Amino acid sequence: MSLKSFAAKIFAKRIVAKNAKWISNPVETQEQVFKQLIQKASNTKFGKDHNFKSIKTHKDFVKNVPVRDYEALKNYVDEVVAGNADVLWPGKPAYFAKTSGTTSGAKYIPITKESIKYQIEASRDAILSYIHETGEADFVDGRMIFLQGSPILQEKNGVKLGRLSGISAHYVPKYLQRNRLPSWDTNCIEDWETKVNKIVEETKDENMSVIAGIPSWVQMYFEKLQADTGKKVGDLFKGFQLFIYGGVNYEPYRAKFENLIGRKVDSIELFPASEGFFAYQNSQQENGMLLLLNSGIFYEFIKADDFYEDNAERITLKDVKIGVNYVMIISTNAGLWGYNLGDTVQFISKKPYKVIVSGRIKHFISAFGEHVIAKEVEQAMQTAIKATDARINEFTVAPQTITSDNELPYHEWFVEFEKEPSDMNLFIEIIDESLQKQNSYYFDLIDGKVLQTLKIAKVQKDGFKNYMVSIGKFGGQNKVQRLSNDRKLAEGLKEFTVN
Repeated sequence: MSLKSFAAKIFAKRIVAKNAKWISNPVETQEQVFKQLIQKASNTKFGKDHNFKSIKTHKDFVKNVPVRDYEALKNYVDEVVAGNADVLWPGKPAYFAKTSGTTSGAKYIPITKESIKYQIEASRDAILSYIHETGEADFVDGRMIFLQGSPILQEKNGVKLGRLSGISAHYVPKYLQRNRLPSWDTNCIEDWETKVNKIVEETKDENMSVIAGIPSWVQMYFEKLQADTGKKVGDLFKGFQLFIYGGVNYEPYRAKFENLIGRKVDSIELFPASEGFFAYQNSQQENGMLLLLNSGIFYEFIKADDFYEDNAERITLKDVKIGVNYVMIISTNAGLWGYNLGDTVQFISKKPYKVIVSGRIKHFISAFGEHVIAKEVEQAMQTAIKATDARINEFTVAPQTITSDNELPYHEWFVEFEKEPSDMNLFIEIIDESLQKQNSYYFDLIDGKVLQTLKIAKVQKDGFKNYMVSIGKFGGQNKVQRLSNDRKLAEGLKEFTVN
């Protein structure tokens, strides 16, 4: 055992013990965070506009601060971007994380010196939790790669601007810098395919021990490695031990990854966003991610089924129930207040509070009242893959409402197979049965012959990649939308399907 790995174990033990204090007092921890946030921001423009000095309870907060998404908060953010101080949070932010907006163009998410500290600590603590639980620390001596955006930052009215992953690249601890790949110059390449090709060159002769990134883009890296070397990733990198990911559910990709790697490796799921770092997987033995309650973020939850109703109830941590689909609302030490992140979560444990990401509140299928969510289609796909020995590269689902006179409407699944199912009819049957078991509305629609069984549209090899290139969203942090309530994505994919 090296000195570095020995020190990592000692440090991991200390951090896990420290975190155990707030984990064992979850409700009190959140109440303290709430009070600190309100007090700190009471003299900001937002705080004055919303009478923060009168807010003593969550009930007061609900009365004074409505739920907003980015577009609704944009007038305040625009003031911050213009260079004004003390608008959403005291002073000016340290950074803007630039992301793609839907209706408002580019989005500028403020990141303060307080919030970036917690972002970095959460990434660190996820790895330390793994070390403490498993006793495995030798990987800290190997090479590590984080597939991320360019670390080159611009400046806007005195505030540095870039993608979150690029900003985070400036906070890699010194003791990890010499282990880290790719090189700075390669990391700065903007074109994604050029960048991945260069990363393959730099890493194929190294002993990579930790690889991190969004699964779909890490998959591309693995495929290029295999094409270049003719070897499985696990044979190429003998010390490859840990895969760290976030952004999408890994399970639909797991069979493909294990085939590319040639063996199983441990994995850690993260739940980060430009708006904050919310949860990480703290155990290899249990499902779900530990919700981070002591990281300068106050959480509220609204039942997803009630979200679009007037005066939908906003509850705090103490009132959540296991298995309910909630829209997660955050208030943060970066100055986001009553902010609708857009993600939906389900609690799978309350001791400690652990969540799974179930989807996006805007990403669902309910063309016929079924309200199918991402978690349900991903679980159905995972079940069918295991039963039919299939492997997939990517998939998305959309409703098909326009059919011939004698045909019922249906859900159309666009799937790019790495390996087709041993029995396609069985594959379809298992997906449909799984959805019916998970979603009573879908069951009623199938049973009542309002919908027919789903259909599969096979996507060509690299079809999803070529589609993303065609719309200018290939690489970086861009992800394929898992499901939608319209046909926009489906129609775009049509030219990339197998006739």
